[in-house]
Amino acid sequence: MAGLKTLIGVMGGGAVNASVAGLAYDLGFAIAQAGWVVLCGGRNAGVMAAVAAGAHDAHGLTVGVLPDANTDQIAPEIDIPIVTGMGDARNMINVLSSRVVVALPGGAGTLSEIALALKTGRPLILLQSSYAPLIQQLSPQTPLAVCSDIASTMTQIHAWLS
Repeated sequence: MAGLKTLIGVMGGGAVNASVAGLAYDLGFAIAQAGWVVLCGGRNAGVMAAVAAGAHDAHGLTVGVLPDANTDQIAPEIDIPIVTGMGDARNMINVLSSRVVVALPGGAGTLSEIALALKTGRPLILLQSSYAPLIQQLSPQTPLAVCSDIASTMTQIHAWLS
C-alpha cells in the first residue's frame, strides 16, 4: 500500500550485556538510516532501549508496543507508544506489525517472539543468536536468515523487502 511506513521489528532481551546493547543500538541506527521505522517492546531496558536510542540518534521513527496499561517504563526515545495492558501477549502485535522480525539474544520473551514469527511465516533474522540451530529445524518454510553482523542483516532485510 502506497504511503505506508515499513516497520522492522527488533526483539531481544530486557537485560543484556554491553555488547548486545551496542549491537541493538547500531541496528536501530542502520534501520532508521534506511528509512524504515523501528518497532520494539518499548520499555527502557536492554535491546528495546538500545535499538530505540540508535534509531532516534539517526533521526528515525520509533514505535514501542508496551506490555503495561501505562507508559511508566517507556524508553525516552520511543516516538509512538502503543499501550496494550496485555503483558507478554503483546508479542503477537510486535510480530504481526513488523514486515521483518530481527531477533537478537534474549530470554523466554524473545523466544516467544521467534516462535510467533515462525508460526505466522513472518520473515525472521536471527542476529548473533545461539538459538539458530534449533530454530532452523522448527519451520523450514518460514523465510529465515542467520546473520552475524549489521551489514548482512541489512542486506537480508533489503532483499526481502524488494
